[in-house]
Amino acid sequence: MSMEKIVSLCKQRGFLFQSSEIYGGLQGFWDYGPLGVELKRNVKEAWWREMVNCHDDMSTLPGAPSPFAMEGLDCTIIMHPQVWKCSGHYDLFHDYMVDCKETKKRYRHDQLNGRWVEAKGRKAFITAPAGDDEVELIQKHALKHFNLRNKNIDDLVYDGDVMCLTEVEDLSQVVGPETKKIGTLTEPREFNLMFKTYVGALSGEEGTAFLRPETAQGIFVNFKNVLDSTRNRLPLGIAQIGKSFRNEITPRNFTFRSREFEQMEVEFFCHPDQSQDWYKFWRDRRLAWYHAYGISEGRLIMREHHKEELAHYSIGTADIEYAFPFMAEGEYGELEGIAHRGDFDLRSHMEGKLDEKTDPLELQLGEDGKPKWKGSGKDLSYRDDLSGEKYIPHVIEPSAGADRATLAFICEAYCEDEQPDENGKMQSRTVMKFHPRLAPIKAAVFPLVKKDGMPEVAKQIYLDLKKRFKVFYDEKGAIGRRYRRQDETGTPYCITVDGQTLEDQTVTIRDRDTLEQQRIKIDEIAAVIQQRLDQ
Repeated sequence: MSMEKIVSLCKQRGFLFQSSEIYGGLQGFWDYGPLGVELKRNVKEAWWREMVNCHDDMSTLPGAPSPFAMEGLDCTIIMHPQVWKCSGHYDLFHDYMVDCKETKKRYRHDQLNGRWVEAKGRKAFITAPAGDDEVELIQKHALKHFNLRNKNIDDLVYDGDVMCLTEVEDLSQVVGPETKKIGTLTEPREFNLMFKTYVGALSGEEGTAFLRPETAQGIFVNFKNVLDSTRNRLPLGIAQIGKSFRNEITPRNFTFRSREFEQMEVEFFCHPDQSQDWYKFWRDRRLAWYHAYGISEGRLIMREHHKEELAHYSIGTADIEYAFPFMAEGEYGELEGIAHRGDFDLRSHMEGKLDEKTDPLELQLGEDGKPKWKGSGKDLSYRDDLSGEKYIPHVIEPSAGADRATLAFICEAYCEDEQPDENGKMQSRTVMKFHPRLAPIKAAVFPLVKKDGMPEVAKQIYLDLKKRFKVFYDEKGAIGRRYRRQDETGTPYCITVDGQTLEDQTVTIRDRDTLEQQRIKIDEIAAVIQQRLDQ
């Protein structure tokens, strides 16, 4: 599978465009085209249907400790600045960056790899951006640094394997990825990832606010509002789909790491004694969802975080990871994280400090040993009206990226094969094998030829179907070429009006994947498509 071919098809067929492309583009921002916006909307609707609409709060789902309620929420992108102080983002949400004094380029400290290379009696750490071609890039860069030609490649002597720049203590011996000079990289320094903005007429610190870096905090600060207005009891999940913004130092890999992205998150509030059981339930259920929509088991893994890589709030975290084509062989990229957040978030917004069990507490304290900031002072605990027990709920958070999920479904759907054309000659075919419910266009309607009344019948079928599904009408070109155009957009079903249609009111419906064609009655088309979508 070639990532270059996937990116090319995404632009050609209208899935994704570079933002502001006519002005040279803006790195880390992407626009969804006509097909892309339909695909992403279908992904979000499938997620919402699974997480919010299709659970049974009257009985226990398989694997669930008990029945549970689910509600939705849509919070603002800009929130009170104190939210981000109490959540820890203001102090802890940062990456380390290094700058190149020669090229004026900026890099994430942990995303530059390199090797120690010796030639001409000199030794240097030669860097390149981390990726599946890093070994080749380091070799080319080393030749340039030592002023050697390709025929002198054997003069390069390597000391050790490729390693991350974070393992190098002395940056004075490092050659930046886009310069031949040594020692041009600055010492790593913190870079806060939140986008700063200003609210109202004040442009000073009084009006400072931030675009949210995650959707979760809007749920936490509205926990009591949702609980009181819906009269639900715990366990309760609150779901939200919305935009988030992170000022990534080096956005890369198409839409995988962007500065503006959309999240699909649930904060699931439960009794502390049941939290581990709910953690396992949501891990299993979220993994099954990706399989149900066509992600193959061989390209998807569940990875439990090691203790040293857990976030400061996390009791346990598992990542669902996908083998994206831009990853090195055997490596995976995160699709979704399922985190056991304990009572950290509600407690932080109540008390204005970190949980005393976590190490970063000292980072949040002033010289007098007291918290630098105060919480809301609101009581965000829960009292069970049946048992009378009062407690601060624990939270399980299944957090998925809508953009990453959409990209994974695009990569998984991309396929090249050979199929016979209308004359029986084998031709190569590019086909996007989306799950029918995710496919941007559900069906295409064609008249076999543009005469004999066929276009009129086909157009009426198209107009009738359009009331229920996203459909497409096409009468231009040979029927085989029209089929192949729809295969490239991922349309699962093509409906053709031919001479027999005028005789018996039947049409052919062609399956994108099997290429089988079946004759069905015109008045049954919508029901047949719906039945196949529901399978």
